[in-house]
Amino acid sequence: MFKVVIDATPVAPKPSGVGLYVANLIRALDDLQAKEDFQLELAFQPGLKNWLRGDRSFPECLHQYANLHFFPMPVRISDLLLSTKSTTVLSYFEKYFGFPNIIHGTNYSVYPCQKSYKVMNLYDLTFIKYPNYIDAVVAKYTEKVKRCLEWTDFILTISESSKQDIIKYLKVDHDKIFVTPLASRYHPNYSFSAQKIEQLRKQVKYDWSQPYLLFVSTIEPRKNINSIISAFNYLKSKSKIPHNLILIGQKGWRYEAIFSSIENSPWKQQIYHLNYLSDELVALFYMNADVFVYPSHYEGFGLPVLEAMTLGVPVVTSNTSSLPEVAGDAALLIEPLDTMQLAAAILKVISDFELRQDLINKGQERAKLFSWEKTAKLTLAAYQKILSD
Repeated sequence: MFKVVIDATPVAPKPSGVGLYVANLIRALDDLQAKEDFQLELAFQPGLKNWLRGDRSFPECLHQYANLHFFPMPVRISDLLLSTKSTTVLSYFEKYFGFPNIIHGTNYSVYPCQKSYKVMNLYDLTFIKYPNYIDAVVAKYTEKVKRCLEWTDFILTISESSKQDIIKYLKVDHDKIFVTPLASRYHPNYSFSAQKIEQLRKQVKYDWSQPYLLFVSTIEPRKNINSIISAFNYLKSKSKIPHNLILIGQKGWRYEAIFSSIENSPWKQQIYHLNYLSDELVALFYMNADVFVYPSHYEGFGLPVLEAMTLGVPVVTSNTSSLPEVAGDAALLIEPLDTMQLAAAILKVISDFELRQDLINKGQERAKLFSWEKTAKLTLAAYQKILSD
């Protein structure tokens, strides 16, 4: 039996992005322990404020797991140490991981443990390929990642597209990179009772009798939301579509221009921004959308596309990065910089019932190819490969 310690620090009460991946991976690997010959343990670093207060508690969402290791240093400080030329100080703290066979860093870094194999997650290379889409914190990832690559044994990433980016931009050997795709937070055949639907609808201020186009993700430039707004304006003006536009997601960075575009739209009263919503409410919005629109410039995976397909929503998305890899032939693919192409694809979906139904059927079938159990099994296979080499 071998022991692996996963960094659970990104897991939060309201997970998104990396936190969502880590939470689901841990849960799926925990389920696999009963069938496979390995022991799963978790490490957690406190936030800076809790660390200064001497708070050594674990988040409630991790209490269900055994074998928790508290690492007594906040991420902000450990990141600074990871950027130094010496690992002497860091080596002292290796004992707080319990000397596992494998230490798995889940957020673009891994600790330089001398007695363990090191695995690091790299989800995408936005910080290298599109620095204009990121904030100052993420902009520093390049230095940290390159430093960690000096001692990293293997890399996990979430798509073949990201793997090729890692090979090209970071010069990592392809044999050291394992692809472990993501999965939807929703199961196939996910549904609600009529009573539950009524309860959920009362939680948001929206007239559910109105049809709508839907976008779900962080509100930031990389997601190309301004193109959605431009396409929406065009369709309202030229095709007189009756739809609203709903944008669901928390504000990321450099979002000001997006909200300016909303404010300047002649149809701003029909554009709704909803902040973080529960999984159930997001599912309800997915399930009632006429089309899911996701013309992102660049994605490591593009999880909202998979979620939409799982829940039976026809998808229009970009023909770039990992998105064709996820969508296959189950979506209309467009050039993200071509607003007219985006508008035409949206109009085609909402106007052609047969096409719409075909996309729904293909999407639901394609979504069955992805599951968190499969992600966990591929991750476990990567661990086993590391130990056998």
